[in-house]
Amino acid sequence: MAHYDLFVIGGGSGGVACARSSAALGAKVGLAEGERLGGTCVNRGCVPKKFLMYASLAAEDLCNAVSLGWTCRDATLDWAELRDGVQAELRRLNGIYDGLLEKFNVRVYQDAARFLDARTLQVGNEQITADRIMIATGGSPFVPDFPGKEHVIVSDDVFLLEELPRSMAIVGGGYIAQEFASIFHGLGVKITRVVRSARLLRGFDADLAEHLLAEQVKKGITIRCATNVDRVEKKADGLRVICEECDSRIFDQVLFATGRKPNTAGLGLAEIGVALNDAGAIEVDERMQTSVDNIYAIGDVTDRMNLTPVAINEGRVFSANHFGGEERTMDYSNIPTAIFSQPPLGTVGLTEAQARERFDRVVIFKTVFRPMKYALGRVDEKTLMKLVVDGDSDRVLGVHMVGPDAGEILQGFAVALKAGATKTDFDRTVGIHPSSAEEFVTMREPFTE
Repeated sequence: MAHYDLFVIGGGSGGVACARSSAALGAKVGLAEGERLGGTCVNRGCVPKKFLMYASLAAEDLCNAVSLGWTCRDATLDWAELRDGVQAELRRLNGIYDGLLEKFNVRVYQDAARFLDARTLQVGNEQITADRIMIATGGSPFVPDFPGKEHVIVSDDVFLLEELPRSMAIVGGGYIAQEFASIFHGLGVKITRVVRSARLLRGFDADLAEHLLAEQVKKGITIRCATNVDRVEKKADGLRVICEECDSRIFDQVLFATGRKPNTAGLGLAEIGVALNDAGAIEVDERMQTSVDNIYAIGDVTDRMNLTPVAINEGRVFSANHFGGEERTMDYSNIPTAIFSQPPLGTVGLTEAQARERFDRVVIFKTVFRPMKYALGRVDEKTLMKLVVDGDSDRVLGVHMVGPDAGEILQGFAVALKAGATKTDFDRTVGIHPSSAEEFVTMREPFTE
């Protein structure tokens, strides 16, 4: 029976980072993954989605190129070539992950794992023991029960579609629905969004959500808020979506992007006393320890902050503490994030609503403008930039943007927020001209309704 200092269940970004960094610090490490290495991010999420976003944005760039003097005729999309090219790149990335683990002598088991007791796992046909066990099994798309559920697809499915649909209903108001609506609209699919809540992107700054909704409507995406799908019926000419605001329309595909659930089923957690919360996520403390003292969890399976870089950093913090002799905790403040929609959204720090709950005097700086990229007329799109500032200390609490390159721009401002930058620091910084980013350091007058 093989024994390890650390055994990791799950070969996604967080699990691989934890295994690799622990092994680099001298631990004997094993890892179980029943599917391809890289997890959701590499195989069914961030990476393939970004490639599709690039392809989608190319259509708008071609349109804009005409206003810049180019002649663009007879451009067509070959979906099969795009789809297969993305899958080939993912296989290359899978190999890189495999090579990294092999380089650090991490033993990879290509099987699922389940607990027999707190220190023993059944992995395929083998039983394995470990001093510490890390659960990094991630999450999966969640579809609620309703008549016709079997006819819909989820985000995992879109990357392998046999052909591009002519029309698609996308159900959900979060960032996954937001991104796929932009992607498929840009690829030429007629998109209708069905959103249960009265607004998009709950948890994001309200101004950003409203601005993004308006921009997507301008581009031709139909958005129906405050409505539920009652049922989906399979017909000879497609899928009929029955809901109050949908007019019982027919679509080629129906994509549900209604959230994700932690992958805890089948692990045997209840039998060994690992506590789950009401949402089925593993409960952990600030050191990522579960209710069982030698079992830990990171990433989406804990449902704390479901971002790939967060899972990676959690894995590295764990390794530093247990095998590097350090005493570190994961800092979840001022973590930047982006939505790769059209236009993209980037954000770091507090929303205006969050700031007003915590601080006595909040000052807002906001600007809306047409980016220079589109100034010659073919693309009608506006950029929004917003700063949230503590009026008493002058510290910048939040930086928010909807517009081209938002994700790239916000990464640098995340460093500034982490360092405690003030509005005065922003004002003293010389901008890069001409650029959209310079607007963040040239806003001088507070915004008033």
